[in-house]
Amino acid sequence: MAYRVDCLNQKKPTIIEQLAFLAVKNDVYVSELFQTLVTARKNEKSTCMDLAVQYRGSIKGRAIFLITKDSKVIVQFRMPEDFLLKTDICFEAWMNTEKIRKQMFKQNLGSHLSTMVQDLRHGMKKINVEAKVLENPKPSTVYTRFGNSAMVTNVWIADESGKIKLCLWNDQAVSFAKGDTIQIKSASVSEFRGERQLCLGRTGSISVLQSQGAMPKKEIELVSKN
Repeated sequence: MAYRVDCLNQKKPTIIEQLAFLAVKNDVYVSELFQTLVTARKNEKSTCMDLAVQYRGSIKGRAIFLITKDSKVIVQFRMPEDFLLKTDICFEAWMNTEKIRKQMFKQNLGSHLSTMVQDLRHGMKKINVEAKVLENPKPSTVYTRFGNSAMVTNVWIADESGKIKLCLWNDQAVSFAKGDTIQIKSASVSEFRGERQLCLGRTGSISVLQSQGAMPKKEIELVSKN
């Protein structure tokens, strides 16, 4: 049964939370979903992965959208027209609410032991990934806002579905080499300058499943995208 989100007398944080929840629930990027609404407002309809968005008109400065999936109505959504014109949105902040964190945790509990790279979405936490190391460059020195220095390595890893950058700090990257197949546990997915990346944080870990010197049991076709 469809539900209706009426934002006539609600504040913008409620609109943000509803969009973020809808994005997480349907496994799409919230930034892509927002852009789909903008495009639908202009062209009357648009799509975001499996979601179809149709612009139904405007009432008192509020655009009305009908969102369906597999021909089934998911939600009818109202949004102020001026909100669709915003260009300085920090989508990462949209995900930082208790409701969104609970939904992501709920979905992660029902996920497979290892998540494919193509299925990683910004805001995911405590996920496991098995992938091969494509590049393991030398660490570079960065300075924190507190004036301390740290070593950072941006490692490219990939499975058969795609590749992603793994951000490691200090000595986290010394236990594996280019060509190794590694298992990452309890990692999180963030976004930096519009690019997804995996982060270990304090609770994450890395182990080597197959070293580069050993013959793998089965070759994995890796997808390399620019």
